[in-house]
Amino acid sequence: MSGSPKYSTVSVASAYARREAQRRARREAERRTRQEQRARERAELAARRARERTERRERAQADLERRQREAADRRAAEQEAHASRMRQEQAAAGSRRLDEVNALLTRVRTAEPDAPAAELAAIEDRLAQLREEVGRGEQLDGPIEELRGRLVLLSSPGDAPQPGTGYDAVLAGLEQRLAAIGPDGAAHDPGGRQNCTELLGQLRAAAGAGAETRFAALLGTVEHALTRHAGTAQHHDDEERLRAAEERRGEEERAAARAAEKAEEAKEAKEAEEAAQEAAQESRAAVLVEAADRLGVVRGSAEAVAAEARELADPDLADRVEQALHAVTGALGGEAAEEALEAVGTLERLLPEAEARLDELQLAFTRRSDLAEALQDAMCEEGFTFTDGSEQGAAFVLRFERPSGARYETTVATEADGTPVLVYHVEGEPDVTLGPVAEGAVCDRTEDLLERVHEAIGERDGFLPGELTWQGKPPRGHTRSLPGAGQVRRG
Repeated sequence: MSGSPKYSTVSVASAYARREAQRRARREAERRTRQEQRARERAELAARRARERTERRERAQADLERRQREAADRRAAEQEAHASRMRQEQAAAGSRRLDEVNALLTRVRTAEPDAPAAELAAIEDRLAQLREEVGRGEQLDGPIEELRGRLVLLSSPGDAPQPGTGYDAVLAGLEQRLAAIGPDGAAHDPGGRQNCTELLGQLRAAAGAGAETRFAALLGTVEHALTRHAGTAQHHDDEERLRAAEERRGEEERAAARAAEKAEEAKEAKEAEEAAQEAAQESRAAVLVEAADRLGVVRGSAEAVAAEARELADPDLADRVEQALHAVTGALGGEAAEEALEAVGTLERLLPEAEARLDELQLAFTRRSDLAEALQDAMCEEGFTFTDGSEQGAAFVLRFERPSGARYETTVATEADGTPVLVYHVEGEPDVTLGPVAEGAVCDRTEDLLERVHEAIGERDGFLPGELTWQGKPPRGHTRSLPGAGQVRRG
């Protein structure tokens, strides 16, 4: 029998169970505290990331508004440049017309010595004033024509030619002046052309002997009408040139605007594509940062759990935690954002479960350790000598020796349901040892010895070993003769 392993399951005494329940409650409270602390850290990191996202959005919005202001400023500058060109062209046309008026003023002063000096001076002052106003790009068609008319009125009526001579030459000269105005004059100033034509007809009818006075009077009216008609035609020509120039410029600007619009559309499309790429990159980077932050919260705890699980002989738990941890670090290293986020979520969910499992492993370790200590004390009280002890996986192995030389190797382990179990391997112990005759036959079987050890353990307030059993043990209550009963074994 000494060669067969002997087993005994051990129940936990109520006092020990209460202490163990208190330890379990403390560990659960510590576990909840750790979980709450990790949750606070994750919330703080999430709030920081949210602030950073808000700051990035505000910077992007400010940059967008700055670009919009710059674009609006460019458009305003282009519009102002266009308006400035228009004012310059209008000023140039007005200046040309004022030059014509000034030339007319010079002719009047030269050809009309009797013209009122005060009127000429007033016209000259008004001409200078109009030059200042035209320089500001103001529309001065009416004032310029009014000034031209005043000068025409100061011109002397033409001298009548000598009787019988010169009428045809005067009429031909006037008709040439009317023809020189050109057909555009008739188109732009049909009333003026009609008036000039009718006055020339009246002047032609007045040519001849005895009509010198009427001819001379009509001649001044005709010249005034031709001058006004020429000025009106010139004004329309200037306006036409301005309009043609404006149309050309408008077409050029529209073409430039279309080209600019296409360029702007292409630029906006490129910017939109770049913005989309940047947003995707920013989103991926944000996910990677979030995963890295969340890993930073749990990494230390996960590594500690894996290391402690190996110490407490649960390599499967250690492997699960390490694999979950490696899944996160691998995804982060490969910048696989979604995979990293999913992996860190898996690790976060696994960690509380692993910590709870680790607490149970620790409680089981403590239970085995306490049981091993109680066993060692009880064995020593029964005369055993403790020779060696070691931890082998999830078990303690204690070695003892009796004075007779018999060796006992006891394994303190835990069954799958958490029940402590004692396993004995005995070498060198005879089944029966008889004492001196005076003391009578002593039943010193291995079973009895270990039962006394168990009784000693049970007297403490921790553990209650059960019945010792082994392969081939006879049923309880069955008695069998002790080999060599009543005999003394020697040697």
